[in-house]
Amino acid sequence: MADKKKRRRAAADSDSDSDTLQFKSKLKPDSNILQILKTLKSSAANTAASEKPRPLSELNLATACREVADLPLSSVQSTIESLALSLAHSILSGDGFSFSVPSRAAANQLYVPELDRIVLKDKSSIRPFANVSSVRKSTITTRIIQLIHQLCLKNIHVTKRDLFYTDVKLFQDQSHSDAILDDVSCILGCTRSSLNVVAAEKGVVVGRLIFSDNGDMIDCTKMGMGGKAIPPNIDRVGDMQSDALFILLVEKDAAYMRLAEDRFYNRFPCIIVTAKGQPDVATRLFLRKMKMELKLPVLALVDSDPYGLKILSVYGCGSKNMSYDSANLTTPDIKWLGVRPSDLDKYNIPEQCRLPMTEQDLKTGRDLLEEDFVKKNPGWVEELNLMVKSKQKAEIQALSSFGFQYLTEVYLPLKLQQQDWL
Repeated sequence: MADKKKRRRAAADSDSDSDTLQFKSKLKPDSNILQILKTLKSSAANTAASEKPRPLSELNLATACREVADLPLSSVQSTIESLALSLAHSILSGDGFSFSVPSRAAANQLYVPELDRIVLKDKSSIRPFANVSSVRKSTITTRIIQLIHQLCLKNIHVTKRDLFYTDVKLFQDQSHSDAILDDVSCILGCTRSSLNVVAAEKGVVVGRLIFSDNGDMIDCTKMGMGGKAIPPNIDRVGDMQSDALFILLVEKDAAYMRLAEDRFYNRFPCIIVTAKGQPDVATRLFLRKMKMELKLPVLALVDSDPYGLKILSVYGCGSKNMSYDSANLTTPDIKWLGVRPSDLDKYNIPEQCRLPMTEQDLKTGRDLLEEDFVKKNPGWVEELNLMVKSKQKAEIQALSSFGFQYLTEVYLPLKLQQQDWL
């Protein structure tokens, strides 16, 4: 029995080695791949030069929609003071006070194909103080607005965690204060970063990028394996310079570490960025800033599962939770490089490295197939259908079955050589 297991293991190792050699033999010299990437960069730059961003107001949509603006602190302060004055008048006239809060419910979202992003429709709801069901939310809203006004007066930034700890008994849970903070952005008509409230550092960047962070010049080729933490306040970032040919957006920290340690960005000049999972606001803002200023193509490397595609769509089309600020948070024309469902058979990913999809996975996959931003891209629809039909998923790390450096030495170079992206 033990001998049979050893023979099976040896046979599997032999197959793995032959697959590695098979695909490695298809690779052309790096100079050929670099030429393809230069053409891709040139095409992205030409597209950026010819296509000017269209404001929502120019589209004449049948449904009224709203967007927030990136306001200076003085404008946020005056808007809060005007709101406070109108609430005081309402109270003095005997009407009590209430907030008109734009609805961020799923039913109030709209995908706009011309912009390729999700926006917020114009429906609002009233949040009165003199109502048992909404008194707590009204109190939290008032308290958050008061704290934002203090930040405007002092011209300082705080984290969402700091904000929560100013009144733990009232907020009870940080998710409550975080949700109301987004409501306040909508009420005031400004981006969340305009409120001077930021999330803790999460995303990291490494590779061929130099930028200034609050006046200090940062060279991302000299930041070691860990890379440079993406500043939570995008206003601190400026003077971006790069000789990269593309931006590689990576879903997982583990894949990022492999790419950084192998210095993939030196072999194929690129900037590698990750939010280590679910995209945070700072990483989304930073990615958009790089794309718009450097005019580089963005290629995405995510897991072959519904959540990988969901994460990719948040970067590209926006999240429903923050659709009110999609104009500032989305990065147009992100190309899906891998790992795609069709890659599992194409690259002979071993069965033991593939995972069965759960019922929740399948539901998420089917729900994505109903989304307009997925339907717009036939390639995405084809890949998602294949995933749901096969009921199999795989992580980027499944490629490690062929060797720990297979990702950087074979898979990605071959993908780039074949221009195999959607």
